[in-house]
Amino acid sequence: MADAQEIERSTNPVTLTRFLMAERSQFKEATGSFTMLLQSIQLACKVIANATRKAGIANLFGVAAGQSQNTSGDAQKKLDVLANDVMINCISFSDQAYILCSEENDAPLVLDNAKGGYAVCFDPLDGSSNIDCNLSVGTIFGIYKKDPKSTAKPTAKDLLKPGNELIASGYALYDAACVLVLSTGLGVNGFTLDPSLGEFILSHRNIRIPRRGKIYSVNEANSREWDEPTAKWIEGFKKKKASARYVGAMAGDIHRTLLYGGVFAYPGDKKNPNGKLRLLYEGNPMSFLIEQAGGKSSTGAGRVLDVVPTSLHQRVPIFCGSADDVDDLDKLYQEHYAKQGIKGQQAKAKL
Repeated sequence: MADAQEIERSTNPVTLTRFLMAERSQFKEATGSFTMLLQSIQLACKVIANATRKAGIANLFGVAAGQSQNTSGDAQKKLDVLANDVMINCISFSDQAYILCSEENDAPLVLDNAKGGYAVCFDPLDGSSNIDCNLSVGTIFGIYKKDPKSTAKPTAKDLLKPGNELIASGYALYDAACVLVLSTGLGVNGFTLDPSLGEFILSHRNIRIPRRGKIYSVNEANSREWDEPTAKWIEGFKKKKASARYVGAMAGDIHRTLLYGGVFAYPGDKKNPNGKLRLLYEGNPMSFLIEQAGGKSSTGAGRVLDVVPTSLHQRVPIFCGSADDVDDLDKLYQEHYAKQGIKGQQAKAKL
């Protein structure tokens, strides 16, 4: 069976471009603009993948000259700046996005005179702390569609939408292989970059996350600062003798969680009540993928995709992965809020 699949891939490879064209054919109203946008994003991921492979040789390690911190408080590395420029340039050239939100930019980027009607939020290089030691890094993105009836000038409000309005999201993981995982609302599929062809080839069709998993991924160095529900939840995994795995790059940890099951979490704590991950370009795109694969994603007070953002770089606690494991977390928070006399809406208002 494996040999037959290998022969099929080599003689009839399903590239990402071909896959998108097949999806497009299912919609009579499709114009090709969305496919063009995704083509530009995949090109950006190829360029970034190439840069990460030769970072040490091309002197792309270390903090960027003349740079200090981005709007999230992280030191900007050379590859951060390069990846951000590549994403902006590729997406802009597609002419399909009219406004962008990047982790590396304080304000939204309005693309004047763009013909397309898509808003794109992205983290150009997730896991910056892994760059200089040659560990996993990634690119995360989420795509929204403009209201066709809107005639107002683009502003930050065009980006401040809950994740339940996403039409697509994905990530590229730059590691031993470069893998691009994507959902356009019709399930989740993974594509591996074939260096000899320069093409992303379908390698993980219709990814489905198990109902329960045996791996938990969280930074336990913060455990003394966790609240009671989070601490109890992680202790439950330990009692079941689950394995702890933590890459330190969301793209890497989510990729393993999608394939093997289990959970990824970056909870709030006493120092950072809303956690450290950003809603628009980390929490929402990844939660969209997790749900499309049959999993769940929660803040502890509700569904991540239902959180209405109030600022571009808003942070949010996140617990996501196998549905039954996330349900266990939600039950612990419900009990916790009940003891404190906090009702559902009040709990959500805490975010």
